[in-house]
Amino acid sequence: MNTETSGQGALWKGGAGNAWVDEQAVIDQMFGPIETLLVETAASSKVERALDVGCGTGGTTLALARRLGTGARCTGIDISEPMIASARRRAALEGLPVDFVCADAQHHHFEPASVDVVLSRFGVMFFDDPVAAFANLRQATRPGGRLCFVAWRAAEDNPFMTAAEHAARPLLPGLPQRQPDEAGQFGFAREARVRDILEHAGWEGTKVERLDVQCRFPESELTGYLSRMGPVGRAIAGLDAAMQQRVIETMRPAFNAFVTGDTVSFRAACWVASAQAG
Repeated sequence: MNTETSGQGALWKGGAGNAWVDEQAVIDQMFGPIETLLVETAASSKVERALDVGCGTGGTTLALARRLGTGARCTGIDISEPMIASARRRAALEGLPVDFVCADAQHHHFEPASVDVVLSRFGVMFFDDPVAAFANLRQATRPGGRLCFVAWRAAEDNPFMTAAEHAARPLLPGLPQRQPDEAGQFGFAREARVRDILEHAGWEGTKVERLDVQCRFPESELTGYLSRMGPVGRAIAGLDAAMQQRVIETMRPAFNAFVTGDTVSFRAACWVASAQAG
């Protein structure tokens, strides 16, 4: 099944993609430390061509292009039309040598052995067939080229990311329950699964290491973030204004533990995975 026509494709081409565009500045600030890690890792050796998978609105792609300078070419790929449109606008404003492709990286026909480094910030957990997707990315990578991505560990290790749905479920009983290994935010929660996917896709020297990052953004942005993002944001999009407000007021106290003064702060419990193309 092609992700472009599956539930994931419809999700990211519609409401979820538009929500990420609207919350772009908050998300880029929130995940700034992870962006910095990926950019510095990618730039640790000579890179002429870089590929950012699941690039979203292009924050990491653009940061890498700034870091590498005019001697390198960076490409971002994402299935979401709204997010790619936003990324292209950002690149045009900065005049950076960046290409953005709206396509499913599992099926896209990349030029073989054309990429020096593949990276991703939370963009690789959504493939319908992750082994096929990473095999396709390996074919696009030159021998000796590198892969580095960050993915979420388990939902129970990331209470900030699940607090909204736990708090709102009594009002939204139809919220989907997260299923082990399903495509989505926590699809790579198990270290063994990540290793198995990469090894079966033909990558070599796989490393999967724990990464705990403190993320921050202004408290003034919290309500907007809660009302747009994640399963609850998608669920309340079609509700009337009064019910939306009721859900938001029910969720908000669940985040008090993450607020100090005017700042929201939480620990992102992740994996950082790396491998090499043979």
